[in-house]
Amino acid sequence: MITYIRRRLGLKLFLSYLIVILVGSLVLSSAAELAVPGAFNRHLAAMDDMMASMMGGTSMEMDMDLYANFQAAFREALGLSALAALLVALVVSLLVSRQVVAPVQAMRRASGRIAEGHYSERVQVPGDLARAEQDELGQLALSFNRMAERLEQTENMRRQLIADVAHELRTPLAAIKGTMEGLVDGMLPADLETFQQVYQEADRLGRLVNDLQELSRVEAGAYRLDRQPVSVGRLFESLLARLGRQFEEKGVSLEIHLPSGLEKGTSGGGQPAALVDEDRIGQVLLNLVGNALQFTPPGGRVAINILQREHELQIAVADAGIGIPPEHLPHIFDRFYRVDRSRARPGGGSGIGLTISRHLVEAHGGRMWAESPGTGQGSTFYFTLPLAAENR
Repeated sequence: MITYIRRRLGLKLFLSYLIVILVGSLVLSSAAELAVPGAFNRHLAAMDDMMASMMGGTSMEMDMDLYANFQAAFREALGLSALAALLVALVVSLLVSRQVVAPVQAMRRASGRIAEGHYSERVQVPGDLARAEQDELGQLALSFNRMAERLEQTENMRRQLIADVAHELRTPLAAIKGTMEGLVDGMLPADLETFQQVYQEADRLGRLVNDLQELSRVEAGAYRLDRQPVSVGRLFESLLARLGRQFEEKGVSLEIHLPSGLEKGTSGGGQPAALVDEDRIGQVLLNLVGNALQFTPPGGRVAINILQREHELQIAVADAGIGIPPEHLPHIFDRFYRVDRSRARPGGGSGIGLTISRHLVEAHGGRMWAESPGTGQGSTFYFTLPLAAENR
């Protein structure tokens, strides 16, 4: 019986109301029993002599008879009143208990549905009031719906991730399979060019696997940052060494703009230092500038602008490429997201470089965002890095 009661909130609420009613009735009866004799004696004291002469008995005898009758009438009236109050209270308690428990039961049913995989399940929020105007149960229902919405988004992202990974793996695998079938059937010559095609597709698969592993580690925070003061100029040395030749071959100019304050430095002639993991931020710069080069046509230019603010550096990578439509800007940092899904990536990127870059910048305490006037008008990617203590 105790277990049955513990498992039912409505019954516990009902019993709590009933206990309150019973305790109130007990207190009322006890108080009445204590107060009635004194009140009765005070009001009857002035009438003792007159009542005795009229009724022909002693005053004490009349008082006792009158008190006994009064007490019986009082108890009868009190009993009937208490019974009526109890019945009304029972009905009201049942209605209130059901009203209170109904949202909780709705959330229990909805949580069961969500546990079964129906992530679109929601509970009805009482009234059309704002969150601040809702009671505790209304706020709980709103929080439950937000949790369910987040779970649904996570599940959709998981499904999309599986589909995207399958798509990314299918393309190089199909190319490798087709080439190998051509070699087996004698349709393709077993020369260096054919083997290079197979190697390139296998290398693309390897890069995708490495990127996925890196994304998993970055999103899980399973890595350690070796943060050291690094000068602004040093951040771009390795970048120029790795991408400078590619810019020349494509005919795209690369410009790095340092305001005069940064060129002279903030204290003593040296450039200000950012407190970063040089390898990780080099990875971010390589990804952003590499993307800018990829999407900028020959004859265009890529500009890197560095600004120093109070406690951080702001780095902007601007290109004169294909641009990003406004509706795509909120999603470009999502893994595998493509502005133009029908366009093949000539560079063979995995589509998760921006996702990794954003996580790395945020791990440094910075921010990353993108701006673009629209299609064909280029785009600019911004991110911030904390300054070393001596430059703040």
